[in-house]
Amino acid sequence: MSHFEVKGKLAGRGRTGILHTPHGDLTTPVFMPVGTNATVKSLSPADLESIHAQIILANNYHLYLRPGSKNIKALGGLHCFMNWPHPLLTDSGGYQIFSLNPTISDQGVEFTSRLDGSKHFFTPQIATASQVHIGADIIMALDVCTPDQASLSQAEKDLSLTQNWLVRCAAVPHPHQALFGIVQGGSHKSLRQAAAKFVVDQNLPGIAVGGETIGYNMDGTEEVMSWIENLLPENKPRYAMGLGLRPSDLVRAVKIGFDMFDCVAPTRLARNGALYVSPRLSQNERIDISKSQYKLDQAPIDPSCDCPTCARFTRAYLHHLFKCKELLFYRLASLHNLRTMIRTVENLACQLKTTVKSTPDSPNVLSTTDS
Repeated sequence: MSHFEVKGKLAGRGRTGILHTPHGDLTTPVFMPVGTNATVKSLSPADLESIHAQIILANNYHLYLRPGSKNIKALGGLHCFMNWPHPLLTDSGGYQIFSLNPTISDQGVEFTSRLDGSKHFFTPQIATASQVHIGADIIMALDVCTPDQASLSQAEKDLSLTQNWLVRCAAVPHPHQALFGIVQGGSHKSLRQAAAKFVVDQNLPGIAVGGETIGYNMDGTEEVMSWIENLLPENKPRYAMGLGLRPSDLVRAVKIGFDMFDCVAPTRLARNGALYVSPRLSQNERIDISKSQYKLDQAPIDPSCDCPTCARFTRAYLHHLFKCKELLFYRLASLHNLRTMIRTVENLACQLKTTVKSTPDSPNVLSTTDS
């Protein structure tokens, strides 16, 4: 079972910490690459280790359908299956299921497989048991993904289901997994606050914040966190689901009190030729390597980057690979974009303002020790 220690204070409400898991400790804040099908597209486990990835995500919905979560268990669990000895997190698959216009009831959700059209029914218990079979260190409760535009009455109905399902998820034996509850509630302050209080009352190892706004709209993300941050316990990690479109998003998220983040954007953008650079090189925080201006450019993507791609290859070469649709481009571009995100939170952690001293009588007490 995982547990979390706050270690230091950063700007705003930011902090550093250590999340202990069965497959190793995570230092937070942490950006988590997304490996939907038990792989981060185009990258090997060794590649991920080379850019200091501490943990990766896999998707319960996709793995439940193929190769099957019970089959993964029979093969020794996901760590063994994909040869990743470090921590893993699985989401419940709820986001993917709700994008398929499923049939929702109090008991669960019925959906159609994207692979063969077969019908499946996820109860909270099935979604949780599937993640236990997969063997991730951190697992997510099944929740209703409420869109921002949902009315108050609809958001209330969704939240009632989410809360009921969380209790049922928690009742499933998960001796080696840390179950996180998810704060939903759409764009309604009263519901977000009620959701936060409910999740906190379940005394789970961690708290996630989900919904359409989170990560997609950073101003909205900051507003939601401002509603609930004072309701969240200091000694539990806070996970912003799907956050990380730009490196600067991570800076903003840490400042408002989040510890964990994931997003498919860095690798998806990479595959489409959008490579992250420092804001001083582009206000958009990325360049389009397909443009002809890079055909003879012998500079690295970003001179300040320490990734393997920037250390060895030029913009001109990457432009050539992209134009030729060579597979090597996807690997080199993904390495760079993910390393940029990971390096962003590493640099934030170096800006430590205070440290935390734990004592038997007063755990996780902040002390004003300037670095």
